[in-house]
Amino acid sequence: MAGGQRQHVRVAVLGAGFGGIGAAIRLRQHGYDDFVVFDRADDVGGTWRDNTYPGCACDVPSHMYSLSFAPNPDWTRSFSGQPEIWAYLRGCVHRFGLTKHLRLGHEVTGAAWDTDGARWLIDTSGGPWSAGTLVVAAGPLSEPAVPDLPGLAGFAGEVFHSARWRHDLDLAGRRVAVIGTGASAIQFIPRIAPRVAALQVYQRTPPWVLPRADRRIREWERRLFRAVPGARRAARAGVYWGREVAATAFLRPAVMRAGQAVAGRHLRGAVADPNLRARLTPGYTMGCKRVLLSNDYYPALTRDNVELVTDRISEVRPAGIGTADGTFRPADTIILGTGFTATEPPLARLIRGADGRTLREAWGGSMRAYQGVTVTGFPNLALLLGPNTGLGHNSVVFMIECQLNHLLGLLRLTERAGAPVEPTPAAQDAFVAGVDRRMRKTVWTRGGCRSWYLDATGRNSTLWPGYTWSYWLRTRRFDPAAYRTIAPAGPGVPPAPSEGVA
Repeated sequence: MAGGQRQHVRVAVLGAGFGGIGAAIRLRQHGYDDFVVFDRADDVGGTWRDNTYPGCACDVPSHMYSLSFAPNPDWTRSFSGQPEIWAYLRGCVHRFGLTKHLRLGHEVTGAAWDTDGARWLIDTSGGPWSAGTLVVAAGPLSEPAVPDLPGLAGFAGEVFHSARWRHDLDLAGRRVAVIGTGASAIQFIPRIAPRVAALQVYQRTPPWVLPRADRRIREWERRLFRAVPGARRAARAGVYWGREVAATAFLRPAVMRAGQAVAGRHLRGAVADPNLRARLTPGYTMGCKRVLLSNDYYPALTRDNVELVTDRISEVRPAGIGTADGTFRPADTIILGTGFTATEPPLARLIRGADGRTLREAWGGSMRAYQGVTVTGFPNLALLLGPNTGLGHNSVVFMIECQLNHLLGLLRLTERAGAPVEPTPAAQDAFVAGVDRRMRKTVWTRGGCRSWYLDATGRNSTLWPGYTWSYWLRTRRFDPAAYRTIAPAGPGVPPAPSEGVA
């Protein structure tokens, strides 16, 4: 791209994780070849490329945590680890001939809608581009959240987030402080506990933890899945409907008592000390925060070299951490297991719509989109795993597939209309109102906790408040009446929306 001249493509996809790779496959399968996939890293994989901490694995069974149109009969475990999931995504690139579409090492620094040109102007570290349609597939778990702890910048030892694991740092013999007890922390704590001299686990709120029913998938099973695709599809369907049944407890909190009983037995069986057990017992309804799966987290906390700290951190000093009760604990390494900025996606600050506002400004602190995919004021823009399409019970890959159907409908609509399109304000408002209405009955609202599902306004803007089959029904057919065309504008003339598309 000599001289900074923009190259134009029909579709530009931001992110090369599950969403971006899934989008690329579906685009090719439906006859679209004029597209590129940008990613700031030098390889594909997204979350499963970046999170390489010890013990990293998925909490959704393998046959459901994969693309239905890119099946893998060779999963080796019922719950796959990070290396195998990453290998699957890299394999998809070669299997579907996506290499020529990838633009790796291209960090997107800005994207703005050009009304006169009816296109997206995209600036990247690898040069400028333009696209007729922009697909944001960066994922909600792409940017680590770093807590604002007094004194953290002055810590004299090593500090890193679990999503940026320091494999060059030998933890043997070190005094390690882990801040956070979420999904990542409960996976790496059991792996590092036997190696370190001392481990302090700083817990703000205890999670609900269920046993992890993981097992090796036998070779004869894999041979069956390879030879009889229907057997693999049946296994996937079994996982899917089992998870959908479990969703009932999230949507009707009274049903969750059964799950809490299982989790309580799991805790009692692993932790004999009543004092420690009491500090590990949540005081909110199960499901209000993410439910975690582990067989070795509780046993790790009972080790002689591990201390569970539940007092609030008051300050980080150069040589350790002080808590509100006045105790100082020496440490030479701090690992942040503090999650991600799911309700404040970084790309929202970089994408500007027709009126010049960024997505972040348009959202005003709470993400909103029609079907969780398209946004009024941002023509020809599609979000994958956008607002209110995350899950607490089933596979987000299923949700991505539903959204890819919507993306294909959006592309066909723009072709028929011969003009850019965006959802009508009425369609978007009605969708969001319905989501909020259903959310009020769920455990995520009535469970008595404050979770990362909630944004700065207190609204749950991340999760889908229903069964995933209901979302599939909503996205199975594309509704052109929910969209309006955007007529090109001359210099200084605002774009003129036209309600509805025939």
